[in-house]
Amino acid sequence: MYTLAVKRDFVAQHYLIGGDWGAENQWHSHHYQLELMLEGATLDRHGYLVDIVDVEHNLSALVAHYRDKTLNDLPEFAALNPSIEHFTRIACLALATAIQAPNLTALTVKIWENEIAWAAYRHVYSG
Repeated sequence: MYTLAVKRDFVAQHYLIGGDWGAENQWHSHHYQLELMLEGATLDRHGYLVDIVDVEHNLSALVAHYRDKTLNDLPEFAALNPSIEHFTRIACLALATAIQAPNLTALTVKIWENEIAWAAYRHVYSG
């Protein structure tokens, strides 16, 4: 199985809702690091898993959508606690839709909230 990964960092804000998490209930910033991992068993005729230029373009567009924004204010987080768990799922499914490569079997997004805490969501392609 081949794995290709790319990473971006950005700052965004949020505040947690629905429970008492102390300071996390107040509006604050995180310096997020998003790692995108793409998996597949075969390479294309050029010896690539995916078109890295396309992957970087889609990842940069996704990061630009969240950079310097408050996650709570975005429609995809409506009625959701903007946890990194929800964030990884939302980002992963958006990238799985945007990145089209016939030999991909899985796509994983891992988001680091700080130097010690991260969450990940893995999308497996059917077929």
